[in-house]
Amino acid sequence: MAVDPDRTVLQKLALQSPGEPFVMLNLLRFATDGRASYEEYSRRAAAFLRQYGGELLYVGDGNTALVAEEGQAWDAVLLVRYPSREAFSRMVADPGYREVSRLRSRALTEAVLQPTTPWTRRAG
Repeated sequence: MAVDPDRTVLQKLALQSPGEPFVMLNLLRFATDGRASYEEYSRRAAAFLRQYGGELLYVGDGNTALVAEEGQAWDAVLLVRYPSREAFSRMVADPGYREVSRLRSRALTEAVLQPTTPWTRRAG
């Protein structure tokens, strides 16, 4: 299963409203003993997140899924706000971040990274 986005997807993301803020939904499934590696990744990646204007909004453990197919429960959920797709793209291209992200890759057996944009209120 994939745990890291490929270049083609990252290039496509960068072209979609590059200056608009967004929130990235992270759904994570840890490898055996992967939580410790992911926690180390989180500690080291925090500096890059700050450098590129990102903000961790929420992190929590998954619990019993109320509506899900077999295998759709996740070990952890994170919400991370980025000031723009351009800032996110610069962060993941940063050589220092790429080195740190190896910890993340080793920690996970499966992941979903889903960029989200807020719904806008309709007048009336």
